[in-house]
Amino acid sequence: MARDTTDNRPIERVEDLVADIAKGCKPREKWRIGTEHEKFPFYVDGNRPVPYEGDRGIRALLEGMQRTLGWDPIDDAGNIIGLVEPTGQGAISLEPGGQFELSGAPLETLHQTCREGNAHLAQLREIAEPLGIRFVGLGGSPKWTLAETPKMPKSRYQIMTNYMPKVGSQGLDMMYRTCTIQVNLDFSSETDMRRKMQVAQRLQPLSTALFANSPFTEGRLNGFQSWRGEIWRDTDNQRAGQLPFVFSPRFGFADYVEWALDVPMYFVIRDGRYHDCTHVTFRHFMAGALKDEVSDGWPTIGDWSNHLSTLFPDVRLKRFLEMRGADGGPWRRICALPAFWVGLLYDDAALDAAEELTGDWTFEEVVAMRDAVPRSGLSTRFRNHQLRETAREVLAISRLGLTNRRRLNREGYDEASFLSPLDEVVARGTTSAEELANAFNTRWGGSIEPVFLEQAY
Repeated sequence: MARDTTDNRPIERVEDLVADIAKGCKPREKWRIGTEHEKFPFYVDGNRPVPYEGDRGIRALLEGMQRTLGWDPIDDAGNIIGLVEPTGQGAISLEPGGQFELSGAPLETLHQTCREGNAHLAQLREIAEPLGIRFVGLGGSPKWTLAETPKMPKSRYQIMTNYMPKVGSQGLDMMYRTCTIQVNLDFSSETDMRRKMQVAQRLQPLSTALFANSPFTEGRLNGFQSWRGEIWRDTDNQRAGQLPFVFSPRFGFADYVEWALDVPMYFVIRDGRYHDCTHVTFRHFMAGALKDEVSDGWPTIGDWSNHLSTLFPDVRLKRFLEMRGADGGPWRRICALPAFWVGLLYDDAALDAAEELTGDWTFEEVVAMRDAVPRSGLSTRFRNHQLRETAREVLAISRLGLTNRRRLNREGYDEASFLSPLDEVVARGTTSAEELANAFNTRWGGSIEPVFLEQAY
């Protein structure tokens, strides 16, 4: 999750918000790939969760990374809660339960993305191993109860913790017990944004199925392939899930802004302090609802940016697009997730093909697919076939796009090789979650402990 901002430019009208998102339009030569991935830290001794405090806690881990990288600390009420590269090219942050996140730099190729991920994990191991800490790559916390899960001292998370039970049954699990891999991608125009967002929203359930990797909860099988995907079905449906207006052929920046204006806020920051604003929408804020509650109680562009970062649709629009459907997973998935989407969305022929394949998928069909996928994965029925067959077609389109990009590494290989983990899923017909569940029932002997060896970074 990105660092909260404090841009004090005033907002005078709704059109300012539309213009702010439209500033994200970039010519093709400036399109970049920004990959984010989260992982669960654990103590090797006992496979226990890692608290924030202590000589071997999350704070010590962040301080060690700061010394190694030379990045600037992010402070919240005297606590270090993240790091940012001095020129803004990447950040390390904490999710509510201590999930450790790298928000990668905007890079030109997937080869660079993979090198970035490998370098981060190597640096992290150098600091973490003397502390007795390792990391596990899964979409859901496999062992610890919610009560056993640590809480990070980040002000926005306290506000969210208080609010989540009011608007859904699984919001706290989302915050404290899930991990994801995401990719952030650019667009050249409002039309280009529309095309990419529509294709991406229709294909998010397929991404959830391909990356399904959260079959365990509290040491047992939970009956899902993507428990994380199931959690998102009832976290806060005012701000999450599929957005019906995106399916309109006239969808544009203003439509997303109008929706975002009527979603309840989480907070505003004034003088370094977070104020709980869950009782108002951003539209209320613009009408003066907070002018007597907080100092400088009129909205700024920084407030708007922070509000956009607290919206959780399956595809999130800011000055770029965020693909949000995938579970966290082992290191090969950190490269596979951006490869999947770059192949589909960054090449004209591939985007045309993806539109042709998905263009007549209705909102109702996509929602039904989204509802079924957490439990049934690639076996989900879509129209007259299993989703596995759709996955085969979509991966072929993604491979076409990556091949057409002609971004070669030093050995002369293009980016299509990063799709290999997904090719393997489709070829064997079982997701990572199904493979893990089979291991649990057979060679692990019903014990969750081996997951901390086999899925560790």
